[in-house]
Amino acid sequence: MRPDRDFFFRLAEAARAETLPRFRSPLNVVNKEAIGFDPVTEGDQRAEAAIRALIEAKFPEHGILGEEHENVGTDREHVWVIDPIDGTRAFISGVPVWGTLIGFQENGRARMGLMDQPFTGERYFADGERSWYFGPDGERQIQTRDCGSLENAILFTTSPHLFKGWEVERFQAVQDKVKLFRYGIDCYAYALLAAGHVDLVIETVLKPYDVGALIPIIEQAGGVITTWDGGRPENGGSIIAAGSAAVHAQAMAILNGR
Repeated sequence: MRPDRDFFFRLAEAARAETLPRFRSPLNVVNKEAIGFDPVTEGDQRAEAAIRALIEAKFPEHGILGEEHENVGTDREHVWVIDPIDGTRAFISGVPVWGTLIGFQENGRARMGLMDQPFTGERYFADGERSWYFGPDGERQIQTRDCGSLENAILFTTSPHLFKGWEVERFQAVQDKVKLFRYGIDCYAYALLAAGHVDLVIETVLKPYDVGALIPIIEQAGGVITTWDGGRPENGGSIIAAGSAAVHAQAMAILNGR
């Protein structure tokens, strides 16, 4: 049995109670990396713990894959995929483009998902068939847009500095073709794509919990999301999302050197 919208919203509220009071407040930030900077806060850890507690109580037979705590039963038919604060760097910087990501998989395929931005009061939700927006300006079904061609596209990526080796040149070649590009808004970029405000998101080195909730939001809004080689995106890696199949194909051709 699939969870319903109300349960997803309960999970989002539980996470919000842990994240929002800590946003734009003094934080104890821990670096998870010996080399580089991969921050985690108490908000990340407590929000994921709150989400897990509700899932374990309601669906003890389900698996859970999350960023901050040990994975459980990831080979089960139903698996939740959680990133309690996607965009922790934005979170600790006071920029409201982070979000709580809660995804739901059936037999390894992303079927439902939610992105919640507590500070702006926005939620993007895929119910298994359609994608929806809930926010200060109401509730509505959302759809991606078709901008026609790469030359008309708005492109987002978290940071061009994440691309390495040959990826740098290929991403730059796509960026050179588009109308407008912006950096640094993490999961919020995918939500804006699903809602028809932007046309293309290209990223690399993503983890499964970075995209698990976003895949159904984009697909059920009419968009396309794959790896750079055209594969399923559930395992993360190098990811491309587009509002239309045509723009996806044009960008893919450049990313693959064609």
